Amino acid sequence: MKARMAFLLVVCVLFGATGIAAIAQDTQPGPAKVLVIDREYLKPGKGGSLHEKTEAAFVKALGDAKSATHYIALDSLSGETRTLFFLPYDSFEAWGKEQESIQANTSLSSALDQATIDDGELLSQAGTTVYLYHPEMSLHTTVEIPHMRYFEISRYVIKPGHAQEWRELAKLYVNGFEKMPEVHWAAYESMYGENNGGVWIVINPMKSLDEVDKGLASGKQFESAVGEASLKHLSELAATCIQSEQTNVFAVNTKISYAADEWAKTAPEVWGRH
Repeated sequence: MKARMAFLLVVCVLFGATGIAAIAQDTQPGPAKVLVIDREYLKPGKGGSLHEKTEAAFVKALGDAKSATHYIALDSLSGETRTLFFLPYDSFEAWGKEQESIQANTSLSSALDQATIDDGELLSQAGTTVYLYHPEMSLHTTVEIPHMRYFEISRYVIKPGHAQEWRELAKLYVNGFEKMPEVHWAAYESMYGENNGGVWIVINPMKSLDEVDKGLASGKQFESAVGEASLKHLSELAATCIQSEQTNVFAVNTKISYAADEWAKTAPEVWGRH
């Protein structure tokens, strides 16, 4: 019962007033269809300005090459010390074409290779996971990403053979929040990466951390809307299909992000300082 109630609390917090969506692409509003997340775990004492210095080489190399693919860097505020890099694409084909373009540009690939060597001295581990957006499990997904300073990321591991229950659970939350325009989220399924089977993530961008406080108080509205019987069914579905879940908070690091130039004009309070 404790585990079931804990899951319901997490869902009410995440799916509440804070809102959830994935990183928007430069060309269109809403979540990227394909989201590549690079992870860098830092050795103790190797973060901060040391990491910013090595990451600046990547930003410079891509800027000099006028790369059209931009990314946001997120530093962990909870959990292991790490940095995430969000790279959005319209399709897997677009992701592949970028890899081919980098390989064909010997100057760029050489600069990235050297930057990787220098950056590697600071890392204890690194990896990449590729996610696919699921619109049928998402709701009200347009979010002005340039104005966001924090990202709350939840990771769910689904029990083998229980994907249908997970989809039913997500659909019930979509229906439950459909008439609340201030609520929005995007669901992503892990397609490639280590231990990626049955893994889903929910990403919640926030302008400030006071949105977490607001989200804590938003669950009551959802509970009243769906009723006791539906809450019991949601709890049972969660216990049946969810093997584990974890939520952490990250802060946008503009110094090591490769953002579009117009973001500084769109959101100078965030991107006009780096």
